Amino acid sequence: MAVSGVSGTGTSSTSTARAGIADNFDTFLNILTTQLKNQNPLDPLDTNQFTQQLVQFSGVEQQLKANEFLETLMLAGQNTAKSDAVSYIGKQVTSTGKTGELTDKEAVFWSYNAEAQVANATVTIKNAGGSVVYTETGSLNAGPGTFRWDGMGSDGNTQPNGIYTIDIKGSNVQGRTVDVTTSSIGIASGVDFTGSVPILTVGSRKVAITDVTDVRLPPTSTTTVGDQEQAETTS
Repeated sequence: MAVSGVSGTGTSSTSTARAGIADNFDTFLNILTTQLKNQNPLDPLDTNQFTQQLVQFSGVEQQLKANEFLETLMLAGQNTAKSDAVSYIGKQVTSTGKTGELTDKEAVFWSYNAEAQVANATVTIKNAGGSVVYTETGSLNAGPGTFRWDGMGSDGNTQPNGIYTIDIKGSNVQGRTVDVTTSSIGIASGVDFTGSVPILTVGSRKVAITDVTDVRLPPTSTTTVGDQEQAETTS
């Protein structure tokens, strides 16, 4: 399980700038004190210039404080995002796509969404080499549902473990094409933070967290997806 830490360390550029402005301010006060001690009583120094310089130092210090506050907020946001990603581990995640993984422990589940009632639906499952291993026809209700494949090919032989893709085509009673979108379902086992976005490990697949559309507790049985299952295709 590739999970990196959710906190980081490093020297802040704002902290370095703050140290620099502090040194400059101390130098300024030393020069000011020396000037005041050695000024000509008949031609005193202009206090307006001192006041302006003090205001400038104060303004820079306020900007540095604002930068430190923003850096703290950014770091907190990054840590929160990482913690949220880690919480996906062990959960059933649904992500955009057509792929699924067949293993010895469980069948393959895909979710789908039909924009309308599908009178004639054809499900086609292909292996990693692009060969068709299973087809099924039937009907689908409108809306979301799940399709379960136990790995048995259309030829009656059990297919080997691996990655498979699903494609669902459908039409209504008038013969008009109905769009049916599919998504992959699997259990997240790890998360990788080395890229620009966290990448979940789902079986042997890599899924960007931005592609995840649903997260829930895994089903208690490998033979059903629970109440979400709807209108599984029938022969």
